[in-house]
Amino acid sequence: MDINVFKKYDFFTGVPDSQLKALCDWLLNKFGVSPDKHIIAANEGNAVAIAAGYHLATGKIPVVYLQNSGIGNIINPVASLLNDKVYGIPVLFVVGWRGEPGISDEPQHIFQGEITLKLLEDMDISAFVISKETTETEFHAKIAEFEALFAKGKSAAFVIRKNALSYNEEMSFDNKWDGKLIREDVIKLIADAANDDIIVSTTGKASRELYEIREQNGQGHERDFLTVGSMGHSSSIALGIALHNKNKRVWVIDGDGANLMHAGAMAVIGAANPKNLIHIVINNAAHESVGDMPTAAYNIDFIKISEGFGYSYSDSIDSIIDLENALLKIKENKVLSFLEVKTSIGSRKDLGRPSICPNNNKKSLMNFLQDKVS
Repeated sequence: MDINVFKKYDFFTGVPDSQLKALCDWLLNKFGVSPDKHIIAANEGNAVAIAAGYHLATGKIPVVYLQNSGIGNIINPVASLLNDKVYGIPVLFVVGWRGEPGISDEPQHIFQGEITLKLLEDMDISAFVISKETTETEFHAKIAEFEALFAKGKSAAFVIRKNALSYNEEMSFDNKWDGKLIREDVIKLIADAANDDIIVSTTGKASRELYEIREQNGQGHERDFLTVGSMGHSSSIALGIALHNKNKRVWVIDGDGANLMHAGAMAVIGAANPKNLIHIVINNAAHESVGDMPTAAYNIDFIKISEGFGYSYSDSIDSIIDLENALLKIKENKVLSFLEVKTSIGSRKDLGRPSICPNNNKKSLMNFLQDKVS
């Protein structure tokens, strides 16, 4: 179905999803990133609140787009803000259906895919599934039904199957650091510096690259926790490990989009002040793993933020030499450390995916940690 069916709406906010690439490309082409028309939110709950504000100011229906993995982030504002038993603020959701039953997908999407429609139903959000076979006539008929719900202060959702939406113009975002550091090269240096330490890597290509680096080096994966889902929570996972395994350093390989999604975690990390935690944000200013949509990290001063949150050491670098020096300094300092590494957007065309299942990754890491404790 052609993406122009959404042209009647004039405000969109959300978090990018590869399943919604046609919509994301269309939005970048039509609006760019515009405070008045299109805001890429830090997380899905943030998008719902922005949408609510738009409705309060205009009386119009906002559109919130998200991958179904982000439904958890919208539950609180949907139930305690939007619902017609509270403020009755209508929103049209567009949800990418990863892990749809019967469709092969990654482990982190399987259970989420199974419960997607049920979660929407439980939140009193009427849902309609769009597939490649859905016609524009069917779409507009459903919109007419949804508008009756909107008038009652209720919300509704289109759940988008794989390849259901089409748009003939691809869009891409290039940051000002393109042509400098490559993320995979950065992760190689971090893995070398970490040596026998623990690494917690964030969702998406960072974990895939770390996995392949270990394979290329003939190393096992017992030192690594590959956070294949749960975007934005890698630093919190690392904090829990660091506080209860103080004889080992814990390195976090984070992304700018993931870090922004739950940035409050940095305040908790700073307050706990684990001297064995090293938090590295690889900043390419983009949601690269789901289609290169820009994040709000382009002009953020992560050094001031990390210092304000209580990190003892902070630095920002954009060259290999500076990275090597920073990693040496971090290892010598032995304090709670933060490092921003500015990189280009892009990865190898043949980048694979981990062949170990998440449960085995968990068990091997726990056994490794237990051996080190004993």
